[in-house]
Formats: sequence, structure tokens, C-alpha cells
Amino acid sequence: MVKEMKPNWKVWSLSLHKHNYLILKLGVSILLVGLAFRLLFSRSNDFSIVTESTFLDEKTAIPRIPPVSVGFPENTDHFPRKDNAEKCDIFNGDWVPNLAGPAYTNDSCPLIENHQNCMKNGRPDTGYFYWKWKPRDCELTRFNAKRFLELMRNKSWALIGDSITRNHVQSLLCILSKVDLAVEVYHDEGYKSRRWHFYSYNLTISVIWSPFLAEATIFEDINGVSTSEIEIHLDRLDSNWTNLYQNLDYIIFSSGKWFIKTAIYYENTTILGCHYCPKKNITELGFGFAYRKVLQNVFKFIINSDHKGTVFYRTATPDHFENGEWFKGGSCRRTEPVKEGVFGLNELNIILRAIELEEFEKATVEAKKNGVNFKLLDVTGLSLLRPDGHPGPYRHFQPFAKNKDEKIISDCLHWCLPGPIDSWNDLVMEMVVNG
Repeated sequence: MVKEMKPNWKVWSLSLHKHNYLILKLGVSILLVGLAFRLLFSRSNDFSIVTESTFLDEKTAIPRIPPVSVGFPENTDHFPRKDNAEKCDIFNGDWVPNLAGPAYTNDSCPLIENHQNCMKNGRPDTGYFYWKWKPRDCELTRFNAKRFLELMRNKSWALIGDSITRNHVQSLLCILSKVDLAVEVYHDEGYKSRRWHFYSYNLTISVIWSPFLAEATIFEDINGVSTSEIEIHLDRLDSNWTNLYQNLDYIIFSSGKWFIKTAIYYENTTILGCHYCPKKNITELGFGFAYRKVLQNVFKFIINSDHKGTVFYRTATPDHFENGEWFKGGSCRRTEPVKEGVFGLNELNIILRAIELEEFEKATVEAKKNGVNFKLLDVTGLSLLRPDGHPGPYRHFQPFAKNKDEKIISDCLHWCLPGPIDSWNDLVMEMVVNG
């Protein structure tokens, strides 16, 4: 510790004139040496960071193509930033190379379902690991599992929807389990609705199976084979989630894909119409009618509730079948992201997306009036650029082990874990922390 000097100015004044030049030279010399040391130290730190991040196994496949981008129409819901930009559309950006790779592996996370465990199932390429989503107008911080768990202490989350929702919750759990182990504390008979607890933080995360978000009777076996039309009550929301709603702090809803299936629609317990039922004497209303009706009821429930938490609606995700539909030999064999315009939304997805955006925009007006924290998690555009992220034939374990020409049904809808779906969690954290 340097003590403050109190010189005797009467004595010093006699010699100050004689020695001032020497003191000035000495002071300048010390200043220059200190500045040089500071610059050297700063440069050495920067160099060490770069070298640590760029040394990878020679066998690792690193993408070297330019960033790929997406520019969907401006979203209706923007989120304030703490940086220089007043507003930033985090859904408008590019996929850029990411040398760091995934936050977890199939070895480190035991929660990955077999159908999404692409590495275990024998997928040979790894390049799809090494990309991250980067908004054009701001920085998107990578999901910080430790910080998230601290922020969510004593909170409860639920992701409500279909199998893509289940895919998403596994991604989230895998990232968090690098810090604290997720312990399953509940599951239904078919393991479709489940709940996990992070005991160190008293955080619960649930996935609630509700593909229509409305009350529905589904006549399908485990392989998706139907024995009868689905029956959907458009005016009744699914009690599997409505009964739990008030006790949840954060909720991510999603739906869409299941509405494309053949179904009969009910209202007030009376048949109202159907989607694709040519052999029945029932009015054809189309899946768009039903999807809009249900979303209106879900959003009305959200707006009029006394819920004080945060609610997200995640947009529908595209599939990437090429050369046919899934039942006609369609496949997804790409190994890197594509540029904007290579893939477009098919007609069905265009209808779903239009309905989602229209109904959400109308709902946010009323939500703001009622003080409801309602946000749009728009993953459609960024997901459209990642045809490389699906299991494809590696939905099955070692599909070509016996015959390299084996005819395998590909999965070009769900996502490999780890994979592009992990970036959804970066978006969620950004919206929670800075939104």
C-alpha cells in the first residue's frame, strides 16, 4: 500500500529548479514503460482466447461456407435491448459458423429420445453441430445454463404442444443438465406428459402433451396409424393444461401440424364440420378454420386469465422433405444450412403461419390492455434454413448396418439432438432476460 507523501516544500523549493528536468525525464520514462506493458499484456490475452477457441480435433468437420440468412417480414413483437440498438428483431439474422460446437453431446445427456439421438443411431456427419444463429442488428448471447437456473429459482415452466414441443424440452433439459441434474418426478401412462425437477434450484420443467390445445379424441397407435377420424371440440380447451395454467410461471404454447390431419369438428357437442372427410355427409370446413378457431379460444383464455407470468406462442416449424412426402420416399440428406430462397414454406405451412401471425397480432392488443406478458417465439424463418438438422433415416438405430441400400422412412420434421433446435433456447433466454 502506498502512503500519501507530505513533502517539506521549504526545503524542496531550493533544489526543485535544479532537478526538475531529471524528474520530468524519469516520469516520462515510467509512463512509457507502463503503457508498453499494458499493451503487451492486453495483446497476449487476446491471442490466448483465439488460440484456445480454434484448436479442434483434426477429424472434426467445420463448415467453411458463408453465413446463410433469413429476412422474414418484420415481426409484430419486438424486444428492447440493453445495447445501443433501441429495438432488435432477434428472428431476422444469419446462421454463422460456430467453432465452439454444441453445449452438450448425446453422451453427456441421457434425456435424448432414441428417435432424435442421431449420433447414437449412426449419422456419420457432424458439420451441423457447428453453426449458431446471429441476429443482424444485435448480439445474441449463447444460453447460459447457470444463469438461467439462478434466475428461475423456485419457478415452474411448461412447454405445451406436440412432439416438436417434446423435442424442444429435451434440448432445454440437456443444456441445463450440464449444471444440475434433471430428475423426472412425473409421467403419464404413455410418457407423453412429463415433469422434471432441478432440486438444487427448486425449478420444475414440464412437457404437456396437447397437440391441438383443445379437447380431442385421437384414434392413433404408437406408429401414427389411424383407425378413425380425430374428433376435436373447437370450443373446449384441453384441461390437461388449463387445470395447471395458474400455477405456472413461464409457458410456451405451440401447435399447428396436427390440424392438417383428417378430423371431425364439434361445437356445443354437435358436429360442426370436418377436414378431409369425403366419405361422410359433413360440411368441409378445412383445417385453417379449425386452427384459427382454437387459437382464438386459447388466446382469449390467456388474455382474460389472472396469470401474472410470461406466456410465449411458438410458431409452427417447417419440414424439409425432398423428392416426395415422407410416405413416398421423401428424404433430407443435406449436411449444412441453405441460403434464403432455397426452401420455401409449402402451402399448408403458409396457411398455418398466416393464421398464427394474424391471431397473435390481434391478441397482443388486448393482452397489453390487460397487463398480460404475451410474446411470439418466431422460429419458422430460422428453422427453414436448416434442412441439415433432421434425423432423416437416422431416426432408426444404424439403419444401413445390414444393407446400405435399405429403404428407410426418413424423419425430416423433428430435430437431431444436439442440433439447430438448441438455438431456440438462446432466443428464449434473450426474451426472458432482456424482454
